[in-house]
Amino acid sequence: MIHKDHPRYKSLKLREKIVDAYKNGILAESGMIAHGRGEAFDYLLGEETTSNSKKAVQAAAAALILAKNPVISVNGNTVALVSNEIVKLADDLNARIEINLFHKTKKRISIIKNVLNDAGAKNILGTDHEAKALIKGLEGPRASSSREGVYIADVVLVPLEDGDRAEALVKLDKLLITIDLNPLSRTAKTATITIVDNIIRAIPNLIQAVHELNNVEDSTLHQIVRDFNNQENLDESLKKISDKHTGRVKP
Repeated sequence: MIHKDHPRYKSLKLREKIVDAYKNGILAESGMIAHGRGEAFDYLLGEETTSNSKKAVQAAAAALILAKNPVISVNGNTVALVSNEIVKLADDLNARIEINLFHKTKKRISIIKNVLNDAGAKNILGTDHEAKALIKGLEGPRASSSREGVYIADVVLVPLEDGDRAEALVKLDKLLITIDLNPLSRTAKTATITIVDNIIRAIPNLIQAVHELNNVEDSTLHQIVRDFNNQENLDESLKKISDKHTGRVKP
């Protein structure tokens, strides 16, 4: 039992969720390691949303609203932490949800699909029941994608993605949005827009930004996307981590 007065209460509750997700077959063992790595960076960021993360969220929301075929690609960690929020975001954007797993098994896909269904998702892609297409530049099972999903998407939101897949998707001229607490990761550096924040904060912030920008003119949305510089965003995240622990600036 974790007491609410514990200074790391929220972080420990998330850790508990991840362990439960592993026990329930949603996560592979490496998913717990990945969460721990992200937790370390969240600690360095002060476990709060930074100003440059908010700018990245605005750019991501604008890009998703402008998209003709937006797709949200999810893995076990994403579903374990924000399944309801992912379904809400997909509904607001009229976007497809596709399951993409690094350690793929039919059992895990079935379990994750059931979790998403329970959250209200419909027509989930990434199962064995739709036409597949291979992503150029990848090999083996990871190269597989849904022909109706990531393969034809113009904008892809890939929370907690791996670097190889991120690089392959960008080479296919897709606008890639990722959520990654590590501003030094290959995924963060490769993406068009990287939200350096915990996914449990980033997805609700993204939902709110979509609502705020939904009736904004397309020309303004295009300008928001054009004005965003991902390298500057990542540099600012690293600076905030440094400054946070030398007492120079606030988030």
